[in-house]
Amino acid sequence: MKFIPSRRCALGVILLIQAVSFPALAELGGDVSSIQNDQLKMKGTVQVSPALAYTVHEIQIPSGTVVREYVSAAGKVFAVTWRGPHVPDMQQTLGTYFKAYTSAPRAKHSDHKRFAIAEPGFVLQSSGHMRAYFGRAYVPQLLPQNVSVTDIQ
Repeated sequence: MKFIPSRRCALGVILLIQAVSFPALAELGGDVSSIQNDQLKMKGTVQVSPALAYTVHEIQIPSGTVVREYVSAAGKVFAVTWRGPHVPDMQQTLGTYFKAYTSAPRAKHSDHKRFAIAEPGFVLQSSGHMRAYFGRAYVPQLLPQNVSVTDIQ
């Protein structure tokens, strides 16, 4: 007896192969070369603004949220910020730092509007309420020389 896979099964295999082979996305600590993939995944438009020691790649998502990726002269994303009616996909945005985000302790009766992580290699500050979220995350060791945390907005 010969096995003939159904179209549904074949489509599932094709989608799985595409998902596994999808290029890495720009993310905190990632390379500038993949920011275009973020734009495509977020279905947004990108505006690039050069600063003295870094470049800001601002992605405007159709939902109204704006994600800014701060890229050093060495081509590394050292910080990300977000502002808008929806929180962006944090796994995509934080990349390898997503695990630190999800495993960070949360107080039982914490202020649900604010959340912060301050570790030696990762800092995240998030706040907001329905339709008005904002936050930032950065890697202190990747901040370019003469760039202050207050520059990340």
